[in-house]
Amino acid sequence: MPRQYIDCREYPSTTNCSVALSADSESELLDAAVQHAVTVHGHTDTPELRKQLAGLFKTGTPPLQAPAQKVPA
Repeated sequence: MPRQYIDCREYPSTTNCSVALSADSESELLDAAVQHAVTVHGHTDTPELRKQLAGLFKTGTPPLQAPAQKVPA
């Protein structure tokens, strides 16, 4: 499986989070992303959170420059 990542810099937050996480396995990345979301952003570890985070994973590695933030609908 190719390397995957999730990048907080793409999403607005009150902390202006600059963390980007990557891993070689989806389960490892999901565990790290959930831990980050709970610890830093105050989310609760639920099946819904895990599904939402997994849906944001991208293939490859995070870019060096911060990507444009996505505006919530």
